Amino acid sequence: MIVIGIAGGTGSGKTTVAGEVARTLGPEKAAIVHQDSYYKPAPAGLTLAELRELNYDHPDAFDWPLLTAHVRALREGHAVQQPVYSVPLCDRLPQTEHLDPAPVVIVEGIMALYRPELRELMDVRVYVDAAPDERLARLVERDVRERARSADAVAGRYRLRLKPMHDAYVEPTRSYADFVVPHGGANRRAIRLLAACAERLLADEGYMKL
Repeated sequence: MIVIGIAGGTGSGKTTVAGEVARTLGPEKAAIVHQDSYYKPAPAGLTLAELRELNYDHPDAFDWPLLTAHVRALREGHAVQQPVYSVPLCDRLPQTEHLDPAPVVIVEGIMALYRPELRELMDVRVYVDAAPDERLARLVERDVRERARSADAVAGRYRLRLKPMHDAYVEPTRSYADFVVPHGGANRRAIRLLAACAERLLADEGYMKL
């Protein structure tokens, strides 16, 4: 079994890259762990309006111990119950999703490469890159369509919160990557290369985690 970490800024295309690599490998060979599922439960006593004002782009927003434990369990061949997080409610839901281990486990999220204890579980580390204006355009399109936000509100949030958090915590993790994928999910060649790399590692009986 190998673990691939795929990080990148909001709107970079990392989720698309992870999904396309998994699709190329096939459902029997790949499982995806989405970091967005591991936001911490909402603090008690806050209204929904107050919850929406919290900083979900800071490392402290994530439940790192649970995410790391689940990736370790999958690497060891054990199924996990992945949390289900509701963006509209800014909270975890009571139900979980059963996730079986697979020969290739893909961990994707804006800070998938941020914590050293998580990086140590990865055999291949990937950073998906895209120009800031491209990321902002994708973010506006997604949030207007899926989250009923105005374009002005999305742009303001990007300027005041997302960009500073990206510059401070996401972009620096590029230095930990074995591969940098430019142009996000549109880079079909890079996706094929990542899938081929995973297949090669799986086929190498003498492969040892580096």
